[in-house]
Amino acid sequence: MKDLDYIIVGFGLAGICLADICEREGKSFLVIDQGIESASKVAAGLYNPVILKRYTLPYKAVEQFDNALLFFKSLENKLGVSFMNDLSVRKVFHSIEDQNNWFAASDKDGLKRFLSPSVIRNSNKAVNVPFDYGKVQETGRLAIRDLQKSYINYLEKNSSFSKALFSHNTIVFKDDYAIYGNYRAKYIVFAEGFGVKNNPYFNSLPIVGNKGEYLLIKAPGLKISEAIKSSIFIIPIGNDVYKVGATYNWIDKDWKPTLSAREELIAKLELVINVSYEVIDQEAGVRPTTGDRRPILGVHPKHKQLAIINGLGTRGVMAGPMLAQYLYDAIENGMSIPEELNCVRFTNK
Repeated sequence: MKDLDYIIVGFGLAGICLADICEREGKSFLVIDQGIESASKVAAGLYNPVILKRYTLPYKAVEQFDNALLFFKSLENKLGVSFMNDLSVRKVFHSIEDQNNWFAASDKDGLKRFLSPSVIRNSNKAVNVPFDYGKVQETGRLAIRDLQKSYINYLEKNSSFSKALFSHNTIVFKDDYAIYGNYRAKYIVFAEGFGVKNNPYFNSLPIVGNKGEYLLIKAPGLKISEAIKSSIFIIPIGNDVYKVGATYNWIDKDWKPTLSAREELIAKLELVINVSYEVIDQEAGVRPTTGDRRPILGVHPKHKQLAIINGLGTRGVMAGPMLAQYLYDAIENGMSIPEELNCVRFTNK
């Protein structure tokens, strides 16, 4: 039987961040992931600190943003692979009032760093922008699939990755560790995303699945090098291919692309662009979100060997590194998880 400090279940952004922290801290660990359904695998990967619908900053946005950039750049250096790309985001203004709201926001503390106060005129006739653009600064895109593939290859070389379905019901609890198969681990951390609904130890937590779908289109005549945000995002990913999305469906919880989402995205896309295109693919994933829009971290109230990191929603790129550090520090150093993130905020009710 092999002794481990951690078993990490799930290898989306949350699992990736925790695994990297464990390695940096010299902890032994095994990642177990079945390698199929994951919201991270279909996410657009944009890192943008501003909520553009309301021109506001989310929870600890600046701290998350700065921490995430350092974290993923360090991970690039470790893996020897480039998966971070600077990518400007241009917000399509829908009215003069929308412009004025942008100008007001760009003068506020926190936001002024990221919102350029200048209007950008549209010179691309392939795009409908009657009221021009605003530019979000310091933004970019993380190629999440490239990151996952590279990191899995790295872990496999160190015998630290197992492509398998985790069997929750086979855990055996001892006083200071848990036994899973041939492993004796101090902690098992679940980073399963919406898959936590199949986890008997944490499935009572209010993780609400929010299904998102994207289209991949080929549009040789579009010729944009920035991400465009209107009612949807249009994100260039190279070779005249663009990712278009996303939808938000609180009812449908499966991972199958739907005709209704395709039609919705096409209708919104054709309000923005004027050129011909071909839909070459469609992707779907279920985001793990919570009712109060806060992630869920912490140790199980009964089984101290079990912990969870979940509910990252649409902001996993920005939030993942900071949240994984919070959880690690709570487990290893006895530091308190912020009350608004701690899983006990639900179990104590």
